[in-house]
Amino acid sequence: MGRYEHLIELGKGLPALDEAYRTEGHRVRGCQSQVWLAAERTDRGTIHYQADSDALITKGLVALLLRVLDEQPPADVADASMEFLDRIGMKEHLSPTRKNGLDAMIKRMKAYAEAAR
Repeated sequence: MGRYEHLIELGKGLPALDEAYRTEGHRVRGCQSQVWLAAERTDRGTIHYQADSDALITKGLVALLLRVLDEQPPADVADASMEFLDRIGMKEHLSPTRKNGLDAMIKRMKAYAEAAR
């Protein structure tokens, strides 16, 4: 299975996003496609993220980020280097617009984490 096919499969596994989060306030700026991202601090002291996208590959990218960052302590998310994306060769296979979108999603997730510290 190629990278894009794997991303699409990851995206298909994302839980449905509550319609209450499909708002401009939850939309990630800097993404060519529509991406919505919501976060809340749990009673365990971690951050729970929910996300969705109208584009299959982008949905897979956000699903990949959730696999790594969801349910982690805010400090860990805020300080995460995300270098694993380079190690697995993900960024080198993305178009410039998808790279920008991925960076925007990471920036938004880290901003939520900073606010929850």
